[in-house]
Amino acid sequence: MTATMPPLVLAAVLLAALMHASWNAALKAQPDTTLAALAVSGGAGLLGAVALLFLPPPDPASWPFIAASGAIHVVYYLLLAWAYRHADISHAYPLMRGCAPVLVALAGQLVAGERLHGAQWAAIGLIGAGGAVLTFGARQPAGAKATVLALLAAVLIAAYTLVDGIGVRRSGSPAAYTCWILMLGAVGAVAASWRSTEGRLPAYVLRRPGLVLLGGVATTGSYAIALWAMTLAPVAVVAALRETSIVFATAIAALVLRERMTRARVAGAGIIALGAVAMRLA
Repeated sequence: MTATMPPLVLAAVLLAALMHASWNAALKAQPDTTLAALAVSGGAGLLGAVALLFLPPPDPASWPFIAASGAIHVVYYLLLAWAYRHADISHAYPLMRGCAPVLVALAGQLVAGERLHGAQWAAIGLIGAGGAVLTFGARQPAGAKATVLALLAAVLIAAYTLVDGIGVRRSGSPAAYTCWILMLGAVGAVAASWRSTEGRLPAYVLRRPGLVLLGGVATTGSYAIALWAMTLAPVAVVAALRETSIVFATAIAALVLRERMTRARVAGAGIIALGAVAMRLA
């Protein structure tokens, strides 16, 4: 496998980034982020379950990775909702997505056995630095709880990225692999939070079918594209380029959610964009 990224894969990963930023913004816009996260994950899980009827099963060698990723996703969905309860998306999202590729690149050397050259390391560093500028350059920094939650979410993102980067290559069916993860993650998240949400999820879903459908499509599509890309390019490269979703999320935060746009946010978004270009040319 080469370290270059074909133009089609590049375009697909950027589309996945936009889709990911969009469903996160939709989640943040809801008054109850926990129910919103369950609705979005449930929509993705339902789509995955339907798709599995028409897909060949993953190779048995990938099932341990499916189980591990599904468990990580359960915690990730609930932690994401908690983070958005305490922080603006313009704070939490850049920190989560900016730190994750750095962790992936460092861990990928040991877990996946991948080797990156200097220019790619520099591009990954630019993307991580851009996320830091977006986060810590704010005039009114968020509280410690919001930062800790976002950092924990970054660890989970890096964990499932590494697990899936290995597992999807052993599955023989990236689409089925993705659907199983989304379905297991949704079922686990709903089961884990049923008592705390007091059984309000069914009524919530009926009142917001658009969130369930569109959020599910965006979640499924963005993750499926990323996993497909990981079969054609190094895991750390795909993970880092996908973090251009920070640029999209920042724009959505300013234009749609009306969060304050500061010079630091503009600068951070620009650094991340530069990192994405450097990743393409490396």
